[in-house]
Amino acid sequence: MITLQKHSSHLIALLTAVALAACVKSDQANQTADSTARNLTLAPTESTAAIKDVPAPATEPAKVAPEKKAAPKPPAPKPAAPTTLTAAAGTRVPLAASESISTRQAKAGDAFTATVAQDVKDAAGHVVIPAGSAVQGTIIAAEPAPNPNSSGQLTLDVKSVSVRGTSYAVDGTVESMDTVMKGRGVTKADAAKVGGGAVAGALVGKLLGKNAKGAVIGGAVGAAAGAAAARASRDIDIILPKGAAITIKLTKPLTVKRTA
Repeated sequence: MITLQKHSSHLIALLTAVALAACVKSDQANQTADSTARNLTLAPTESTAAIKDVPAPATEPAKVAPEKKAAPKPPAPKPAAPTTLTAAAGTRVPLAASESISTRQAKAGDAFTATVAQDVKDAAGHVVIPAGSAVQGTIIAAEPAPNPNSSGQLTLDVKSVSVRGTSYAVDGTVESMDTVMKGRGVTKADAAKVGGGAVAGALVGKLLGKNAKGAVIGGAVGAAAGAAAARASRDIDIILPKGAAITIKLTKPLTVKRTA
């Protein structure tokens, strides 16, 4: 009987201990639940988002504004075209004679004309004097050669040139001319020389031969000598044919107006 009571007491104590432990665990569980609920209630929005483990949206990089292209620079203005053109000193101007000039008719002081044979350009290639421009000049000297062994003289001086309707003074010298030499043949003066020779020869023959036959022979010999003298002394003309080349060299610059 006593043993049964002891066992009963132990069992009650054990059950009591188990009940107490259960209560303690229940209280702890309740406390843990309350603490968890309280933490969830007090958690900030960011914490909730972190708990949900949802990645934050990526921030797009700021767009870079496109660089503005610099406006193209306007082209530099072209320099104004010169209003005049100049042929430098030393420039050669080719001419063609407009008419024939001969020392047989021409005399100092007479005028002559010619035309520019080719375009005359400046250093940049611009035409200063166009081909066909009219040239005016003066004959300075016109002397035929007195005999084939001598030289005559034909000297020309260029005065002006007309370019696009305007006349310009020219300072230049004549460098060359395509002239020809031409004998005049027997003239009245030449015949007089022949006749004079015949008369002189006849007189010499008569004096030496003292007869008419000697005079005739002397006259023939004198005539031959007179003809030889006439040929040796006859004039040789200098002729510049029409269209013949004349070259002048500018001694001073020639400036003309430029057309558009």
